[in-house]
Amino acid sequence: MLEIYVDADACPVKDEVYRVAGRYQLKVFVVSNGWMRIPETPLIERVVVTEGLDRADDWIAERSGTGDVVITADVPLADRCVKAGARVIAPNGRPFTPDSIGADLAMRNLMTELRETGEIRSGGRPFGKQDRSRFLQTLDTAIQAIRRTGR
Repeated sequence: MLEIYVDADACPVKDEVYRVAGRYQLKVFVVSNGWMRIPETPLIERVVVTEGLDRADDWIAERSGTGDVVITADVPLADRCVKAGARVIAPNGRPFTPDSIGADLAMRNLMTELRETGEIRSGGRPFGKQDRSRFLQTLDTAIQAIRRTGR
């Protein structure tokens, strides 16, 4: 059964996930390091993991797999989930795929190094309406594909 896992601590598209999941009657796991408000429905489950580095990531990676969708901006988590067969989508709508994840990891590592050495001081571009729209389209496409093919 298709399930959606949300790496929720800094996710700007939780409401969009809830809306789409409700339309398709899909189970959503909202995974975070601390309590957060979620809609009161049996289809949405709050999962609060114990504090610690990557605990939410570990919870998601251990449970997601083929036929599931994972929402995260965390590239190492995306890598783990893609390798497990899940469809992974960043909040800006960009899918992480088996073909792209190697380059995504390399770019993430390069950017981390540049920030650590002071070569880059600013963050990424702000999250906007186009990102939200692209996310909704990508999520809907992923769900339809999984329903059609089972993966």
